[in-house]
Amino acid sequence: MKYLYIVCLILGSTASFAQDKEKERELQLQKSNNYVYEGNELVDSEDYISAEMEYRKAISEQPTNVAGTYNLGNSYYQKGQFDEALFRHTQAAENATSKVEKHKAYHNIGNILMQHKKCKEAVEAFKNALRNDPSDDETRYNFALAKECAEQQQDDQDENDQQEKEQEKEGDNEEKDKGENEEKEDNQDQKDEGDQDKKEGDDQKDDQGKPKDDKDDKESKEGENKDQKGQPQPKQGQLSPQQIKNLLEAMNNQEQKVQEKMNAEKQKGAKVKTEKDW
Repeated sequence: MKYLYIVCLILGSTASFAQDKEKERELQLQKSNNYVYEGNELVDSEDYISAEMEYRKAISEQPTNVAGTYNLGNSYYQKGQFDEALFRHTQAAENATSKVEKHKAYHNIGNILMQHKKCKEAVEAFKNALRNDPSDDETRYNFALAKECAEQQQDDQDENDQQEKEQEKEGDNEEKDKGENEEKEDNQDQKDEGDQDKKEGDDQKDDQGKPKDDKDDKESKEGENKDQKGQPQPKQGQLSPQQIKNLLEAMNNQEQKVQEKMNAEKQKGAKVKTEKDW
């Protein structure tokens, strides 16, 4: 009997404790819902800042309160704070226990993603919404818009990728052509240098293709310095030996003529001596 009494006492205490916890959760849920209700009233009056505070209180009392999280996300959406709105609606979708709650949360997630131009992700969100409520016309309409948008974005992306590939290909071709042109220019320069060297080598050869001898060049130059009689030609500005000889003979002849003339003058002008007349 004593053990039975103890067991009954323990079971009674456990049941009482569980009932207390359940009552506490119900009380928290009630308070949380009250905050949500007050927040909704503020949203109707377009006082979104105060509504946000009430929704935060609701979540603080009951973190899994889907209505509080969902409505807080809506207040962010109304203010254009799409990142915060997406975060809260994602929480609502995760905490939702009914198809109705999931449908609303995913529907709004799709709308937010469309605001961010993330059409492909929005398509998946609207699909999840339709899985929970296939009869919603607005969700089906938004899904069609998101799908069309995603296809257009994919086409634009494919076109951009194609243009980038073509630009890369053109760049590669330009580099290739540039390299070929530079190689051709180098080859042409080398060819021109080779032709020039060959030409200079040919200039140094005689008619028989043999290299010219410096001695032959020297004799040729000396031959040019001689006249037709084999006499050396005087350098420019100098008299030849023959010219010097002729000049000396002319000077001697001239001197002889002058001497003869002077002798004649002496004979012509000489006085005749006479005897003194005493």
